[in-house]
Amino acid sequence: MSSPEVLDVVGVGFGPANLALAIAIEEHNETCAEHERVRAVFVERQESFGWHPGMLLDGATMQIAFPKDLVTFRNPRSGFTFFNYLYERDRLVDFVNHQTFFPTRHEFHDYLSWAADRVDADVRFGTSVTDITQDGDVLTVRCDDGTVVRTRNVSVGAGLTQRVPEWASLSARCFHNHDFLPRMAELPKPTHGRFVVLGAGQSAAEVVQYLHGHYPHAEVHSVFTRYGYSPADDSPYANRIFDPSAVDELHRAPALERERLIALHRSTNYSVVDIELIEELYRAEYAERVSGHRRLFMRRASTIDGVVETADGIEVTIRDSIDGIADTLDCDALVLATGFRPAPLRPLLGELAPEDGGPRVVTRDYRLLATPEADTAGAPGVYLQGGTETTHGITSSLLSNVAIRSGEILNSIVARRAGGAVLARVDTGSTGAATRAETDKARRERPASTFAVSEAR
Repeated sequence: MSSPEVLDVVGVGFGPANLALAIAIEEHNETCAEHERVRAVFVERQESFGWHPGMLLDGATMQIAFPKDLVTFRNPRSGFTFFNYLYERDRLVDFVNHQTFFPTRHEFHDYLSWAADRVDADVRFGTSVTDITQDGDVLTVRCDDGTVVRTRNVSVGAGLTQRVPEWASLSARCFHNHDFLPRMAELPKPTHGRFVVLGAGQSAAEVVQYLHGHYPHAEVHSVFTRYGYSPADDSPYANRIFDPSAVDELHRAPALERERLIALHRSTNYSVVDIELIEELYRAEYAERVSGHRRLFMRRASTIDGVVETADGIEVTIRDSIDGIADTLDCDALVLATGFRPAPLRPLLGELAPEDGGPRVVTRDYRLLATPEADTAGAPGVYLQGGTETTHGITSSLLSNVAIRSGEILNSIVARRAGGAVLARVDTGSTGAATRAETDKARRERPASTFAVSEAR
């Protein structure tokens, strides 16, 4: 069905990023005049809210502190804080006694689900957006159920796409760790008592630990190209790369300096493992060396040369890159903990997005421009909730900055609807032609509000 109403924003996807935006909109609408209310609809292909359910491993903890929830950095008085969730779940005192900043992934998923159930938002679950086109100053959003929605802006929270090696063919025995738990539940009965995990990051190490603990008679081979797991740098100064103010600094920095800083601090998030998990795995491996009964094998400086599926398993050939020796293992499954990449935008946005693989022109308020010249008054906004690492920094697809980003996007939508002045600077030296945009409202000193944006931590 088609509606003549023109909405203020349509959210594509309803993961944590657009959930945070929905909360910011609700809190804005509760305090503004009727004519200033923001009208929004969210479209989510899943049948219900879920956040990486395939990796909700027992005991796995979050890598970010709980105050980096959906709202706290934007509005610590919000009813959607993690603290309020604990209070309503009657666990606040118990959590404080636990003396940790890092809840389990299970608990944080429950927090996100609690917030998704609580927020006053129009969410169309079980529906996918098929394409978005522009007609003057309005965007037309078409869905696979025949729904057509008109809007001034879209907030694209399409998430990430699994990165799969070219040689891999996904199957019941060869799968990405993102689908780990459901794939393991459907795995044919193990016959070889052996698993291989490819990857050197946190997810790879967690899968190795899970398989080693849940299959006490099976071998687990961890394959990675480096010499050993590298610890994540979560020291206080390094963690400043995740500060809200770092987005301002990186976006306005010269392109080469931004690239240098992002590369320098990749050890805060990419292909690294919490030191506690590294030590647990090392203790397990060492204990097996002492006992002489080996089940855990760290295949350092190694690659996978080939994979062949058989009637009752999968043959995996592992090559040691140092001495060139290769051996083939009969396995029950190969888990690809090989990371993610930003979801391609061209299939969804068409001419509103640059060619896939081309530079993304993204303004400071997260608006994607098909060309640097497309930032004209009255033009509809395509806001990116992810896929902006090259222009905004490492927090692009992480939870660390989700609260602040949602407030900035909402402020931009409200200011541009009202014809607010936009101050822009085009960094012509940027591969992404980074444009700095700040509304007058965001620049002047404001009283506290339910959607005020912090400009520095």
